[in-house]
Amino acid sequence: MSEIHTFPCLYCQPRTYIQMVQKLIERCLLFRMDQEQCVKALEEHAKIQPPVTLTVWKELLKENKDFFQSYFQSII
Repeated sequence: MSEIHTFPCLYCQPRTYIQMVQKLIERCLLFRMDQEQCVKALEEHAKIQPPVTLTVWKELLKENKDFFQSYFQSII
């Protein structure tokens, strides 16, 4: 029997799922959250496992070093 998911499934649609996590992290940034707050928020509200959020966060950090340097300075 096939399951119907309301949100993208990490195993069924990994690319879409990762894109969703990225968009949710971007929303956390709009709320000026740090990494720990974002991981907790996504786990609590979107049921995304912390290792997934951390992996996507690290990739975003790697791809956008200048942005994150400025961002971290602005939220201190």
